[in-house]
Amino acid sequence: MPTTSYSVSLDKVIKELSLETLYMPGPPESFLVTSSDVNRPGLELGGFFDYFDPTRIIIIGNAETAFMKQQCKEELEHVLEDIFKQGPPAVIIARKLPVCEELLTAAKKYTIPVLTTAESTSSLVAALVAYLNVELAPRITRHGVLVEVYGEGVLMVGDSGVGKSETAIELIKRGHRLIADDAVEIRRVSAKSLVGQAPSNIRHFIELRGIGIINARRIFGIGAVKVSEKINLVINLEQWDSHKVYDRMGIDSEYTEILGIKVPVLTIPVKPGRNLAVIIEVAAMNNRQKKMGYNAARELLQGLGMDLSLVDEQVTKRDLDI
Repeated sequence: MPTTSYSVSLDKVIKELSLETLYMPGPPESFLVTSSDVNRPGLELGGFFDYFDPTRIIIIGNAETAFMKQQCKEELEHVLEDIFKQGPPAVIIARKLPVCEELLTAAKKYTIPVLTTAESTSSLVAALVAYLNVELAPRITRHGVLVEVYGEGVLMVGDSGVGKSETAIELIKRGHRLIADDAVEIRRVSAKSLVGQAPSNIRHFIELRGIGIINARRIFGIGAVKVSEKINLVINLEQWDSHKVYDRMGIDSEYTEILGIKVPVLTIPVKPGRNLAVIIEVAAMNNRQKKMGYNAARELLQGLGMDLSLVDEQVTKRDLDI
């Protein structure tokens, strides 16, 4: 796993969640959020700081507001000073609850932004964590083409010139959508999910040898592109090797690991006369069927009277240059 840490500026958080500003000690783009977790300071308001993480945004809801109302002024001032001097990136008040003067005083003393929203605490936490999980996710950028085919995110990899971009164009013409060409930024947004997108400066552009750079959005319309998509399948395109035995049944399966997450891999040989776009469409639909528990090869063998318990299904790891 990469050890690089990422950050997102507070102005982007404010825009994404439509937050209102109660106190902003400086330009919001100068305040950086580095943790995707949040803190509801119940224990901290009671004076317990052993596991307090100052990199988290603090969320104040009904429970915290009610608790602060019950504390005497001196105790509240003391505990809020202990919280704010830790330097949290921001405080967000849910439900547009009234803000006590002691909180604003401590925020101004330690220059901590205070924001508010009409959303409930649970909705706010869910939306904030989901957004930060994407923005702060571990990521890598790799050579390939990412397309959405029948709702499946298909990452095509292979040597330069094997036909990835040309296949993407054909898929777009058949009603599917382009996410990224040439460079794919892959983010691990959860323990099970990878999301790919194009770097913003080359988004929607495709390079076609002999033609040059084209803008898929301009030529094919807004429906032909998409900003991001989960990666459900990796297709490795390689030149046809007559001495190599390719899988003809589909009993065995291969996978590769990207940022520690296993992704199914198919190797498709390329040679003149093969319609790669149609093959990838079928591969995407078949991959979805397998995820739903159906395997055509196993059904065929069972129909031929074979005992499936005797079929040795091998799952192997494939190391690809991604």
